[in-house]
Amino acid sequence: MPTPHNTASKEQIAKKVLMPGDPLRAKFIAEEYLEEVEQVNQVRNMLAYTGKYKGKDVTVMGSGMGMPSIGIYSYELFQFYDVDAIIRVGSAISYSREIGLFDVVIGSGACSESSFAFNQGGFEGDFIVPDTGLVQGLKQSAKKLGIQAYEGVIHSSDVFYYQPGCGANDTLFQKYPVACGEMESFALFHNAAVTGKRAATILTISDTAFSKEEVPPEGRQNGFHNMMKIALETI
Repeated sequence: MPTPHNTASKEQIAKKVLMPGDPLRAKFIAEEYLEEVEQVNQVRNMLAYTGKYKGKDVTVMGSGMGMPSIGIYSYELFQFYDVDAIIRVGSAISYSREIGLFDVVIGSGACSESSFAFNQGGFEGDFIVPDTGLVQGLKQSAKKLGIQAYEGVIHSSDVFYYQPGCGANDTLFQKYPVACGEMESFALFHNAAVTGKRAATILTISDTAFSKEEVPPEGRQNGFHNMMKIALETI
């Protein structure tokens, strides 16, 4: 049954979904990698496409930016469209000097100071793990494709622009070996947990905390091929 945010019918959404933040990245993945593609949602320009990858049904749908946005779309997919698994494919900032621009990171867990999980489902913790089977699948796909993929903890923040002197929660960075930061995975993993479904995250580094180098917007949209290939082979 369609929701206020997704007009696709239940039959138009595959059981396995790739979820980039940018809806134009969803469009790019669908056009570049899928066959028999059908656009199934365009409400608020949050584009979704369903097609086949090597004969398997796959839906690719944007999530928007931040935990409230991915919180809506992923919950609806899990709860109302009977989606079994979502793999987030996104960009991140590296907090490790070993991980540079365009490197790929598979999330082993997500930590956050966000109140999203508490408000949504009463979860009082600050660390949530993805589905171990999906994580193992991502690692195996990367190895099979000959692509180096790091594995590490993701920091999911509610804030992109911090005031001077403020920033990521130092307690979390002392508590967990954070590899990179973004704004969505904590909510995605929580929604998978409360609905009894599966989720994982694979990210491409678009900028680092140690230099001013960054990937321009068109590079973020179109240039993350290694991450996309790994995710598609896993789904």
